[in-house]
Amino acid sequence: MAKRPAKAPAQLPYEQALQELEAVVHQLETGDQPLEEALALFERGQLLAAHCSQLLEKAELKLKTLVADGSGGVDLNDLDEET
Repeated sequence: MAKRPAKAPAQLPYEQALQELEAVVHQLETGDQPLEEALALFERGQLLAAHCSQLLEKAELKLKTLVADGSGGVDLNDLDEET
């Protein structure tokens, strides 16, 4: 049976990308792949890790807000710290 082409990491939601990254790590840890396949898995893992990191950073920014600091500037506060 032929494998379906994998989606580009940028098209995956966080949970799916993380799940695939965990599977890639597991496959690499077994060491059962030929060198070319291991390199392809490693490259895929790097892309997935970068995508997951980017999604987490975006989520963190959504949980932050700019608040006036009283001296004409602004502070970056967590949403749950707003007063």
